[in-house]
Amino acid sequence: MPAVVDFPKAAQWPHYLTAVVDIAFATRSVRVVPGCPGGAPSLPYPLSAGRTIHIVTAFNPGGRAATTEANLRAQHTLLRAVGLPGLRWWPAVGFDPDGTHAEISVAVAGLSDAQARSLGRRFGQDAVFAWSPSSWRLLACEDAARDMVVTGWHAVASGLAPCPAV
Repeated sequence: MPAVVDFPKAAQWPHYLTAVVDIAFATRSVRVVPGCPGGAPSLPYPLSAGRTIHIVTAFNPGGRAATTEANLRAQHTLLRAVGLPGLRWWPAVGFDPDGTHAEISVAVAGLSDAQARSLGRRFGQDAVFAWSPSSWRLLACEDAARDMVVTGWHAVASGLAPCPAV
């Protein structure tokens, strides 16, 4: 388990470190689990080497529970934001390992880490995830100097239904 760095909202950081993400790609859905690969079978990284997938949500800005309507409205605005520049994106859901808390998200290819952090900041988020062939990273939206916690990952088939290409 990686060391937790002193982030502005350190009380919530352990929850982010254990979050699991389901992504609905066109041909299959994938569940990404942080930690060291091994044990469970792992699917290969879905994009060509060197391309990072960032996972961003607009749900519960500032770590405070928002109404369903407010969360869905903000998420719709986020989807418009990633759709405008012609970025490649897929529906995603981030949740705790127990499945008791879930947030609709979006997995985006084509952003730099700085752009992903900026997008997270725009929607009041503490952090965004960055998934690459070599790592699963947690990027702080507010303070790039305290940028990330890095872990390994493994991916398995998810129960989330695949979706048409976006």
